[in-house]
Amino acid sequence: MPQFFISTKDVNEDIITVSDKENFRHIAKVLRAKVGETLLFVDENQTQYRAEIKNISSSTITTKVVEIAKSNHKLNTELYLAQSVLKTDAQNFVVQKATELGIKGIMPFVSDNSVIKSSVADAKIDKWQKIANEAVKQCERVDFLKISERSTLKKIIEDKSYAIKIACVERCQQLTLKSCLKNIDMSQNPKIIVIIGPEGGFSAAELELLNNSDDVYKVSLGNLILRAETAVISALSNVIYELEQDD
Repeated sequence: MPQFFISTKDVNEDIITVSDKENFRHIAKVLRAKVGETLLFVDENQTQYRAEIKNISSSTITTKVVEIAKSNHKLNTELYLAQSVLKTDAQNFVVQKATELGIKGIMPFVSDNSVIKSSVADAKIDKWQKIANEAVKQCERVDFLKISERSTLKKIIEDKSYAIKIACVERCQQLTLKSCLKNIDMSQNPKIIVIIGPEGGFSAAELELLNNSDDVYKVSLGNLILRAETAVISALSNVIYELEQDD
């Protein structure tokens, strides 16, 4: 069931009124919801409401709250993805699945071996943001993922706002992802970014750039050569598994 974002001002005791045009259109026109059906809402305080539809007019939907709970549908880890832009279907898949995994943001970049031109990537940012927003609703996240403006590998490497940078490199013998994550002190809740290259991997110049950076971990995802979109899901899932486990 999709979850819809509301403001606390939309809640009056046990009544939630939906008047936002986008939410109204999605509920009434796309889902074709009916009176008596149940909807999920979440507000800016990360409170989740389960509510029954009582009335649908030409511009508003009135619901009655039947259950209230604090939502914990988010990562504790501040995890980001820097990713070389892929062809349309693969890129859309990456944005959707990375959002479902709970990461905070995606920094797209065009690398030497990218098949997508910079101008094409720039034109797709808004579309990728819409895909991410829909995925947020579908997986009941309480926070939105941000698609940043296109960057470059060099700028991402030099960005000091990330405490930990992990670059996944094919045939890398230096470090496994598991051993890398063991070295991370999570007590300070560090900002972590995972860097994934294009189909065909990083160029020689980009590998030199990564190798010359002292604050980038170069890691392997295993003995198999993965498609770029598979590498994204594998890397993020493994980071989340290792760092989100309860002690």
